Amino acid sequence: MKVAVVSDTHLPRFGDRLPLGLRRGLGEEGVELILHLGDFTGPEIPSLLETLAPLEAVAGNNDPPALVRRFGRRKVVTLDGVRVGMVHGDGTRGTTTSRSLRAFEGDEVDVVCFGHSHRPMCERRGEIWLVNPGSPTDKRTQARYSYAILDIQPARVEPRLVFFDRE
Repeated sequence: MKVAVVSDTHLPRFGDRLPLGLRRGLGEEGVELILHLGDFTGPEIPSLLETLAPLEAVAGNNDPPALVRRFGRRKVVTLDGVRVGMVHGDGTRGTTTSRSLRAFEGDEVDVVCFGHSHRPMCERRGEIWLVNPGSPTDKRTQARYSYAILDIQPARVEPRLVFFDRE
C-alpha cells in the first residue's frame, strides 16, 4: 500500500490549487490514501486532496473550527498492521519533534507523522519512524518543496521523502 503524507498546504494563501509536482507525484506513485497533518487553512482544501485519493487528516493550528471538528487534532490509524500516529505538532513546550513524540507516549505506534515546522524529516528513533513531510507549497528555509510516501507492506513500513520544484 502506498500512502502519501502531506502537511502545511496553507491554501489559498499559496495558491488556489495543489501544486502540479504534488498532484503528478501522487498519481505516478499510485497512492491509495493521503494523510494530511494539518494547516490546510482553507475549508475547501480537503476536497482538493480527496479528488486524488481517500483522505485521513488532523487539523493544525491555522485551520478553521470546522476542520478541527471534522478531523480532530490527533489520531492513530492502522494500515496493513502498521500503526501511524498523526498530529500537527504545534505547541509551546519543546521542539516540534519532541511534542509530536510526546503526543503518542501512551500508544504503541510504528510511525509518528507530524508537520508544523515545514522541515522535512524521515528518521528512526528506536523502533519508531518520525516523518515530517515538509510542505508542498511553503518551503520556507528549505531548498525544495516536499511530501512523503509510506510504502506499507503487512506489518512493515518504509518511509521516504519526495522533493520537487515548483512548475
